[in-house]
Amino acid sequence: MAKKNRYGLILAGGRGTRFWPLSRRSRAKQVLNFLGDRSLIQQTVDRLGPAIPPERIWIVTNSHLRAEIIRQLPEVPPAQILAEPAQRNTAPCIGLAAHILQSLDPDAVMGVFPADHFISRPAEYRRLLKPAFETAERGHIAVIGIQPRWPETGYGYIEFPPGTRPGTLEAVKVKRFREKPALPAAKRFVKAGNFYWNAGMFFWKAGVLLDALRRFEPDTAAILDSLPPFAGRGFHAAVTKSFPRCANISVDYAVLERAQNVMGVAAGDIGWNDVGSWHAVYELMPKDAAGNVFRGGALVEASAGNYVDAGGKLVALLGVTNLVVVDTPDALLIADRDRAQDVGLLVKELERRKKEELL
Repeated sequence: MAKKNRYGLILAGGRGTRFWPLSRRSRAKQVLNFLGDRSLIQQTVDRLGPAIPPERIWIVTNSHLRAEIIRQLPEVPPAQILAEPAQRNTAPCIGLAAHILQSLDPDAVMGVFPADHFISRPAEYRRLLKPAFETAERGHIAVIGIQPRWPETGYGYIEFPPGTRPGTLEAVKVKRFREKPALPAAKRFVKAGNFYWNAGMFFWKAGVLLDALRRFEPDTAAILDSLPPFAGRGFHAAVTKSFPRCANISVDYAVLERAQNVMGVAAGDIGWNDVGSWHAVYELMPKDAAGNVFRGGALVEASAGNYVDAGGKLVALLGVTNLVVVDTPDALLIADRDRAQDVGLLVKELERRKKEELL
């Protein structure tokens, strides 16, 4: 399965603000190890390894994280761990990687993977990669859809043909993409059975993606086309100068929702979780009889449903429920677990107050 023209692009530029105060600019979510002994990005590379070896892995991150990712992933060539000169969302980022790969291998086929998701059944997940890559090699755009487990309003949805069954390992024509829905629509999607979560995993020939950008985002495509080959002189200087002029747009809006040649692979239960908040980590962790999760020492009395990470410090809980408590040397978070998605609002307030030392 590990064909030499198949490459993996891992997107690792996010800040993970919903995991403040543990997640910071230079120690963001993707380089933290919430689950097990390996960080989320290390687990991503491990998971892909049997299908895409580290020497064909490329990573796009930011200048704050690049050194830490290089440290964590010595098996990936450092030259293949790139820092964007400016954040321009996923379309220019993926387009840049496609330009690089096509300049090195005109037959390159690339899979795009988030750096910060958790998959508890990696072998089942890897079975999906074969039909996705094969579909991309035939000139289509391929996506992997995750069978929804509840009516989630925070994810986009992929509409498959009626009757599409999860885990069939056969790519089928995608009808359309749906934006993050309101709850009534999300309930209808789940009940219909042919709507799948969009997990941000895409597959295409590098040339197919670049052609799509030329059609749908010609200004950005022109900037990318003007760059020298990756192995040529002046590449990095040209990227630094030109990349910030690219449109700030996601690949979903720029390409996927406009393209007509999108095929989808419907995943069964692969244990996927986007680890989107402290609540998500809580859900994935083993719990005591009262539903508490502790990373470190604990003294508990009449308390239930709490998540506590205090770096080894003893934490005593008395008569409290449903809390997230995260302690770091310079900041302490105490939040209602039901409000875990809103932790990023605190980071925005810190930015407003120019508290750079806490970001």
